[in-house]
Amino acid sequence: MSSETPHDRPSGERLLVIDTATAAHNLPRMLGRFREGQSEPLFFGDDGKPEGVVISFDQWERLDALAEEADQTERAREVARQRIATAQPDEYVPVDELAEEFGWDLDDDDQPPNTGTTPQP
Repeated sequence: MSSETPHDRPSGERLLVIDTATAAHNLPRMLGRFREGQSEPLFFGDDGKPEGVVISFDQWERLDALAEEADQTERAREVARQRIATAQPDEYVPVDELAEEFGWDLDDDDQPPNTGTTPQP
């Protein structure tokens, strides 16, 4: 049985899935590739089904930051939905106050939102 099995994703992208034993054997080689700046992930699993992926720490950090941004955005949307659904016009909050409440700097496009606690409506 081959240690690599093609797996077609719904998007049409084809992954090569390595069996788990081969993936474990190749971890030192993967680390060397990451140190050389190669970032192609290693997909592994049993019976040709992708069940895990090995990525560089740099890639993981970027994905983790994107996930945190997505979570913050969803929390902000939920607060906005709740406020819109229940607020009376005299209770509307000016955008500057909302930005302050979320820790956003409206004058700095490069500054990510503060990751503190989510304000309650």
